[in-house]
Amino acid sequence: MFAAERRQLILEMVRANGAVSLRELARVVQTSEVTVRRDVRALEAEGLLDRRHGGAVLPGGFTRESGFPQKSHLATAEKTAIADLAAGLVEEGEAIVVGAGTTTQELARRLARVPGLTVVTNSLLVAQALAHANRVEVVMTGGTLRGSNYALVGSGAEQSLQGLRVSRAFLSGSGLTAERGLSTSNMLSASVDRALVQAAAEVVVLADHTKLGTDTMFQTVPTDVITRLVTDEPPAHDDRAGTELQALADQGVQIAVAGGSASPNAGPGVDSVPAGRQPRRDVPLPGQRRNHGAGPGQQLRNALLGEQPPGERSARVADLRRR
Repeated sequence: MFAAERRQLILEMVRANGAVSLRELARVVQTSEVTVRRDVRALEAEGLLDRRHGGAVLPGGFTRESGFPQKSHLATAEKTAIADLAAGLVEEGEAIVVGAGTTTQELARRLARVPGLTVVTNSLLVAQALAHANRVEVVMTGGTLRGSNYALVGSGAEQSLQGLRVSRAFLSGSGLTAERGLSTSNMLSASVDRALVQAAAEVVVLADHTKLGTDTMFQTVPTDVITRLVTDEPPAHDDRAGTELQALADQGVQIAVAGGSASPNAGPGVDSVPAGRQPRRDVPLPGQRRNHGAGPGQQLRNALLGEQPPGERSARVADLRRR
């Protein structure tokens, strides 16, 4: 394939999907990521697209939201690794909420094996993945169906979540930055995600490396409310992704990276978790015993990450909910 043909195909993919990873572009045009990166730079110089961490997006700063058919074919290997790792956080008998998205759909497929689980969701895809699980109870919110991502949104969905209390919320989105936290391109989806967050004691964000550093229109979860990020291993050349991970860790977000080794630029607080293993449980769940006395190792880790004591973090979450 000639360079002009490659670049035209890359441009068509970005226009169709809104955002595409370098790995996916290289797979489709059947060339190396090095060559694709060179093509993306050339297209950016012409103002036809913008480069992002490990990928390319539509020009203009804020990416539009892709529909489910496009999202389902993007970063599939990364989403699988993230879902495998996140499923290890869920224990038998828990009650959790799971938001809409293709990554959370992958998570739901793995949760079908957790006995005694109760899953509250606004996603038809999540509910479908759990529909035939023998010992998993699925609770759907109300609301209006948003066909582009098969999710229930609107006041009906938000009202059905009032008074709900669960151990954890698992959410995805369109972008994640240390400055603004998790964001999405749709106002209705963002509003429901905020209601899901208010129902949970912990917030776990599932985001592949292409979303790191991407900022979209509507904030869903501020950084100081995110308990944990589960992501995949960024490419070795993606310096900015490692920097973004460290910035999130510096703000107290616990980070688990699936894939075997964390980015070489990621510093303290970014944990690499090989495939098949579970991430460390640094924050106890409601009902579990808490160790209020931090030993020297924990004190050092708190100093490195700038983590706040549990009481202060809870107060910040409570303050957010009051607003």
